[in-house]
Amino acid sequence: MMPRDLLIEIGTEELPPKALPTLSGAFRQGIEDGFAKAGLSVGAVQEFASPRRLAVLVKGLPVGQADKTVERRGPALTAAFDEEGVPTKAAQGFAASCGVTVDQLERVETDKGAWLVHRSVQPGRLTADIIPDIVRASLDRLPIPKRMRWGDLEAEFVRPVHWVVMLFGDEVIDCEILSVRSGRETRGHRFHHPAPLYLGEPEAYEPLLLSEGRVIADFAKRREAVRAQVLEAAAQLGGHAVIDEALLDEVTALVEWPVALVGDFEQRFLEVPAEALVSSMKGHQKYFHVIDADGQLLPHFIAIANIDSREPEHVRAGNERVIRPRLSDASFFWNQDRKQPLAARVEQLKTVVFQQKLGTLQAKSERVAALARAVAEAIGGDAAQAERAAHLSKCDLMTAMVGEFPELQGIMGRYYALHDGEPAEVAAALDEQYMPRFAGDGLPATGTGQALAIADRLDTLAGIFGIGQLPTGDKDPFALRRAALGVLRTCVEKQLDLDLRALLDQAAARLRSDAVKIADTTAEQVFEFMMERLRAYYQDAGVTADTFEAVLARQPARPLDFDARIRAVTAFRRLPEAESLAAANKRIQNILRKSETAVPEQVQAALFVEPAERALGEQLAALEGEVRTLLGERRYEDALCRLAGLRGVVDGFFDAVMVMAEDTKLRDNRLALLKRLGDLFLEVADISRLQG
Repeated sequence: MMPRDLLIEIGTEELPPKALPTLSGAFRQGIEDGFAKAGLSVGAVQEFASPRRLAVLVKGLPVGQADKTVERRGPALTAAFDEEGVPTKAAQGFAASCGVTVDQLERVETDKGAWLVHRSVQPGRLTADIIPDIVRASLDRLPIPKRMRWGDLEAEFVRPVHWVVMLFGDEVIDCEILSVRSGRETRGHRFHHPAPLYLGEPEAYEPLLLSEGRVIADFAKRREAVRAQVLEAAAQLGGHAVIDEALLDEVTALVEWPVALVGDFEQRFLEVPAEALVSSMKGHQKYFHVIDADGQLLPHFIAIANIDSREPEHVRAGNERVIRPRLSDASFFWNQDRKQPLAARVEQLKTVVFQQKLGTLQAKSERVAALARAVAEAIGGDAAQAERAAHLSKCDLMTAMVGEFPELQGIMGRYYALHDGEPAEVAAALDEQYMPRFAGDGLPATGTGQALAIADRLDTLAGIFGIGQLPTGDKDPFALRRAALGVLRTCVEKQLDLDLRALLDQAAARLRSDAVKIADTTAEQVFEFMMERLRAYYQDAGVTADTFEAVLARQPARPLDFDARIRAVTAFRRLPEAESLAAANKRIQNILRKSETAVPEQVQAALFVEPAERALGEQLAALEGEVRTLLGERRYEDALCRLAGLRGVVDGFFDAVMVMAEDTKLRDNRLALLKRLGDLFLEVADISRLQG
């Protein structure tokens, strides 16, 4: 029979908007995996998701599984028959278990012997009989943190289920899913078309909902419709809409029939920092804000309604009425907070506990201030400004604005510091201390901001590790992985030559001076943890694992230096000499490791006997001074390129010279020569770890 299309739809009460894309993707994947496991190949699979539905359309699904030949191997022929060819009990028992006689069994011969086998044909199941179990299994595996029940039903799901469509071709698969009987009727928009819609076949689903149901069922299409409407509305206002992708996803998940509406607010609110107004519009009301050509906020917003109202002016007025108190609150907080300077809030930090064992925010600020000064001095920044910024760094947490909008921490600190007359770089640092806030975010631009951001994170890392609250699995309540990566990115990408080990030692020492009991191995633990974060950083950048391991073997304490070595080894690997020299270094390491005597420090040219060892010794001596100069300047790539020129004499040495000679003087001198060569490479990385 010809393949058919399959439509599965789970109709619900409004699903959680932030979870909708994840639920939809997981549902589709579960259906695909189920058919693959059942041995049923399918064509295209399309997912649909809206506030009231999760659906999947499967194209070209076979009506049944193919018949399957099952082969069951029995006893070996030597055990199946006696010397006279009479079946043994083993053969008879095997035949009986297969439901046949011994003479109905077949024989198979392989290079390992001969056996009795039974072959049978297992008929394939009808697809219609398999589908309900696949759907149930997919629903059971959805990533739903907390399932709910409704009424007196036993079913559990993220929201109550009201209808289920299971349409295979033009036939309904009659079953019960989540305590609801399946059928062929979907539902349109809750307000525009609440009545059932009859589905004749799966392909009619999307166009029927669009034309009659007033539902754009495809999430991606609905998302682009929202984007287009928002951009058009902003253009009509003479501005540009700022579209946050996460907000766009959330709004798309809240509506089935998006209609953009423009609203206004009073010009006076623009005296409040734009970030506060935007947070209020986005966070509370899910509005998109509008800016002019200079990036300045305009007194307008764009809302997405889930209904095409006959009286849009009333909907607009309602939205304006709702947002006005929110903006009034932001204005009030802004005016009230500025009545007291940030510095006056330092005392309040003593009342807020950062972590029970690590003390208050005020104690943390003091530790960070001392560490920030040290970082600023190391990078050539303004130590006094770094210390001042650290003392003020958490003060905006005590303001009413940040209390209402926590996501504005740092941002409001910058505004309040500027209002108080603090230096511009100190004010900027209060914002930059939180950078990067998320993956791919920008880094602190000022030296003071860099010093504060690094110091704050290192204090947190040392403190939390010191009291034994290490991240486990996906649990990282203090965001230590993000903190570690933030420090590393800032050092590498901002070219800050900082000794990470020394700074961690200082951070641990300051914790102990605050009478915080931390483990003796804290600094080393944090350093190792940060090296694993660095591994992930380079992995994302496409650096091979063995390149990273080659550099890590040298344990560089400075991330910037680590990066220079990574770049050098990566470039070295592209040279034609790289593979041969990596193999030679492995051989050198193995030889030195097996040596039972101490290797002399000096190489004696007078003990060279073979031309090959003399050639290596002479070229190495001629090159060593230049290479060490390059190493001292951290020009690692140039150093490795110079050393690559030794490939010929190194290959010649191993081809012609017996290192472990019976004469101890010759042997020790050759070992010293190899050690001298290997040590030069090791000044950059352990290239013996490179794979071919």
